Amino acid sequence: MSGPPPDPRGLDPQGYIAPEGSLARVPPPFRPVVAAACERLPLVFGERLNSAYVYGSVPRGTARVGRSDLDLLIALRAEPTDADRADARALDEALDKEFHQIDGAATLVVGREQVLSELERHDLGWFIACLCTHLLGEDLAARLPRYRPDSLLARETNGDLALLLPRWRERIAATDGSETALRPLVRYMSRHLVRTGFTLVMPRWQGWTSDLREMADAFGAYYPARARQMRAAALLGHAPRGDAAVLRAYVDDLGPWLADEYARVHGVKAPRPS
Repeated sequence: MSGPPPDPRGLDPQGYIAPEGSLARVPPPFRPVVAAACERLPLVFGERLNSAYVYGSVPRGTARVGRSDLDLLIALRAEPTDADRADARALDEALDKEFHQIDGAATLVVGREQVLSELERHDLGWFIACLCTHLLGEDLAARLPRYRPDSLLARETNGDLALLLPRWRERIAATDGSETALRPLVRYMSRHLVRTGFTLVMPRWQGWTSDLREMADAFGAYYPARARQMRAAALLGHAPRGDAAVLRAYVDDLGPWLADEYARVHGVKAPRPS
């Protein structure tokens, strides 16, 4: 199916994906949180810290007080250890406890060499270059290429859904089935499926957006039979409810269909080390 004409939003004049966030866009209520993170990251990681970034709704300027979380990414000079990840979790907990503006904090810890590796160039590298806003240290985006919304980028970012679905089923089975336990899974899986659906059509749509509703609408223009499901997932990505039926539909219907269609259109993501 042909779908609508290309939509060049999110691209620079040369057709490359433009960085979507900046510190200037951080809403005033969240600026003290970002400032605290900048102050504490060097204290926690010291000389191990190579680079630090913020991403998500805060640098995009769309964060909502009491509803949005603080998403950080740090690249260490060496590969991260379990102790490094524990330090990151402790920092997240401290920030969440101190600042009512955020509904949690999450720090992704990676190694500098991993970011710059050929294997991660169109996944983690793209993520840092286009979706992260630099805070501290070396900006690794300067060592990475510019990116177009093409099939290679689609494959390497979200071409692994088939591998994720068994893990999702395990996570669902491991909960106690309560609304409280299921709500974060609905939020996470809804967002992941919407983003995967969007990158499926991204090379045809020829643009970039991180807005879940826009992603679902773009997908629906090419796959009208699945449009209602994807728009519902976008809504649940913003306002999740702990509904086991939603999760079953994700792992038994929408997810498997999307994984198969993704592999047919773009192929499967290059294998990563276990």
